[in-house]
Parts: sequence; structure tokens; C-alpha cells
Amino acid sequence: MANCIMMQGTSSHVGKSILVTALCRILYQDGVHVVPFKAQNMALNSYVTRDGKEMGRAQVAQAEAAGLEPMVEMNPVLLKPTGNASSQIVVMGQPVGNMSAKDYHKGYSVKLFGHVKEALAKLQDEYDTIVIEGAGSPAEVNLHDNDIVNMRVAKYLNAPVFLIADIDRGGALASLVGTLELLEDDERDLVKGLIINKFRGDVTLLKPAVDFLEKKTGKPVLGIIPHLDNLGIDDEDSVSLEDKPEKEKAQADLHVAVMRTPKISNFTDFDAIASEKDVSLHYVTDVENFGHPDLIMLPGSKNTTEDMLWLRSSGLEEKIREAVGAGTPLIGICGGYQMLGKEIRDPHHTESEHYGTTGLGFLDMATTFIESKLTSQVTADCHDWNFMGTKISAKDLHGYEIHMGETEFFGDKDEHPITITERRGEKCAVEEGTSRADGMVFGTYIHGIFDHDEFRRAMLNVLRVKKGLEPLENTRSLFAEKQRAYDRLAETVRANLDMDKVREILAAQ
Repeated sequence: MANCIMMQGTSSHVGKSILVTALCRILYQDGVHVVPFKAQNMALNSYVTRDGKEMGRAQVAQAEAAGLEPMVEMNPVLLKPTGNASSQIVVMGQPVGNMSAKDYHKGYSVKLFGHVKEALAKLQDEYDTIVIEGAGSPAEVNLHDNDIVNMRVAKYLNAPVFLIADIDRGGALASLVGTLELLEDDERDLVKGLIINKFRGDVTLLKPAVDFLEKKTGKPVLGIIPHLDNLGIDDEDSVSLEDKPEKEKAQADLHVAVMRTPKISNFTDFDAIASEKDVSLHYVTDVENFGHPDLIMLPGSKNTTEDMLWLRSSGLEEKIREAVGAGTPLIGICGGYQMLGKEIRDPHHTESEHYGTTGLGFLDMATTFIESKLTSQVTADCHDWNFMGTKISAKDLHGYEIHMGETEFFGDKDEHPITITERRGEKCAVEEGTSRADGMVFGTYIHGIFDHDEFRRAMLNVLRVKKGLEPLENTRSLFAEKQRAYDRLAETVRANLDMDKVREILAAQ
């Protein structure tokens, strides 16, 4: 039976996900067979496992840090907000329907705890240690009775809990004391230590606060973790981009504009592009900050019809048309790909109350939403993609599909430069992706396609040449960079968290 340890927070965005990732990496480095777990996630940035199941991306990063292939048991319940205080409910990787927040929290969530226990049983049988992440705060009294991700999990496993506060926001001491005060006695007993996260400055100046906390709460402060910039690791699965820092590079050669639609999803698709030294990527919310981009990108969407209608009403549709007409290329991914066609149809109201709408009309195709979802990991080859008059080819592009639309094509004007060669581990030869004949518009259903280092650099070099700049050699490996980021995180947390006490707490179970 596996040992367990749980990270809970005084609120959302205190760094639970990152600290779970750090502990997974530290224990993995120490030879422990460790696995991450979060009972319930709310996220629009989801991932598809090798067997075609859907889970939150934070647990994917934690699995990578632990040297593991992501699997849905690490995140058995996923909530994907659809708008209007409702979410699509994904259980053990499969969607089971949409539900209002009121209906979910008034009884349905507790019914899913059986799936949580089944997932935990599998992990307990196969691993030495489970590092568990909570969600939000365990002291939300209005949600307490139907909560399945915080103290219900801790009490079920009798797992020791570390309570985390974000001092960078202010009010960390009060939030720790207040959270403990609002917990029930048996829950408070499970809290074995406090962690102050995201500290800036001289740690010795915090000693009076540490002394106060330990005396006031009777709980040891096990670590003061410094603020870490530019980690390069997927953080908490926020449903928005509010906490995602803009990485504007004033002297960047290339400027990429991503349309930040209200129902944007899987915006991690753009992280690899944003991390390039010659790229400044910004998210566009209105015509005023559209700018003069070298490339426009349309993201995935949890509600493609409503996002298309928003582009229209906001004036951004017209700005996109003007830019493409003036020679700026446009790329759409998943929902953004569907918007590039002539029509979006939703006869079963799969995504919204609308029956559909016209698309941008750049590609000779139409998409109809159906009630089943395609989720699969894929490997693909790109053959002679005409991007602005330059042919780009690449092999072994890895990514995943996750959509509910079926796209049909009219005529033969557009090209299909992508071939899926493997889907869910089975060989195939499926045409994918669509490029307009003039090379100015391209769309694909494959998330993560621009994580491929050579493919991404080839695309960016076409933009460079168009601007009269020399192409750059690809010198990057995103995989290696991510591994270094996990190691850097682990090194920092080792130096600032009492790991001897952590091991003692683990061993005491």
C-alpha cells in the first residue's frame, strides 16, 4: 500500500500544482516509485492519454516530473467550463454530459467519489508514494459537504496534509490561520505542516512571522519557497489566461497575435512559439490591441459557435480579414480551424444554444458538431505544406486530437498537407489539416503540433525571410528544456523545504 502526502492551499493559485510537481521530481530522483493525483480538476487545458482519455494538463506535467506516462487515474474527474456557470463533466477520461455548477455541487459530485476511490486503489497497488493535489481551499464552507478533492480525499486515505499560502499576494499569515480555524477538528489534525510559497527577499526577515505562525497554530513551518520566474512548466489548470504572464519582447523580430476568445481552450498550444527568442506573442482581446502581427493564430475553443460570433461582434473578424488580405498568414487549431470554414453547425446543441453560424469562409469546408468526442494521440507527417509560397515538410509530429466536430470538404481547391500515420497506437493513413492554395491560411485539429522543434522553426523562418531577415538554425529541444526545468524546480525546493521532515511524515503512515 502506497504512502500518501497531500498539498492543499489557502486559495487557488498558491502553487499547489508546482509544489506537487517538485515533490514528484525530488522523490523520483531519490529512486521512489512516485505518482501524482488530483481527484477533480477544472480546466480548459486538457490532454489526451495514449489510450484516448482526457485529463488535466497539470497532472501531465507532474507525471513527466515523476518519469511516468500520463494516465487518467491521476485525474479521474475533469470539469471543462462551457459558460453560463456550467461545465462538461469528464469521468475517467470520458465525457458524461454537461451540468450546471449548482447541480454538480448539490449532490452529483459526491456520487463520483466512487471513481476517485477506484483510481486511488489502482495507484496504491502500483506505486510506493502518491503525491496528492487539492483544489482551491479546503475551508470553502459552502462547498465542504460535497467536496471530493480536498479533505474528503485526505480523510479517506488518512493522508498528511501540507497547507500552502502564497505570500506574494499578501495576507499569507492570516490566510493560513484562518483556513486552519475553519477546518473541522479531525481535518485540522491531518495538517502536519505549513509552507509559505513565492517569497521574495531576505528570508531572515520572515523569522518573526514564522515564530508567530508556529505558536499560533501549533503547526511547523516546513518551508519558505522562493518565487521562481520563467519555470517553463505547466502550472495550475486555470480556466482563464488571467494569471498567465505576457512575455512581450520589445526587440523581437516576429510578432504573433493569438485571438483570446471568451471560450479559449488549450492555449498551451502556443507556449512553444512564445518561448522562442525571436518571437513576441500576445493575446488579442479587442481591435485596439490587434497590432501589426506577422502571424495570426486562432485557438481551440470549448464553444466554437459563440467564439465565432464574438469575433464578429467585437470587430476582430474584420481585422483578421483585412490582415489576411494584406498578406498576413492565419493559422487555426481545432476550434480555430473550424472557424476558418464556411459554416459551423450545431444541430444537437452540443456546445451551445445556437444552431450554428457562418465561419470566416477562408477554407472550402463546413463543420457539424456531433454528440460523441474524438480523443486520440496521433503521430503525423507533414508533406509540402505551402506556407506563404514556401514548402515545409516534417516527419513524426506528435500531438493529440480532442474535438466533437466532423468536417466535410467541398471541391479540391484546398490542400491537405498533413497525414496522420498513427492514431491510438494503430497505423493509419488519414488526411488531416487544410491549407488554402495561396498558402495564407492553414488549419489543423492536432494540438501540440508546434511543439516539434524543427517544424516550428521552419514555420518561423518563413516569416523571417518574408521580413528580409536571415533564417535561424534550430538549436532547441523542448523535451530537454522541460527536463532541466523539472530539475531546477526540484533543486530549489530541496534547498528550501525540510525534506527530512517530509520523509519522516511519509514514513510514519
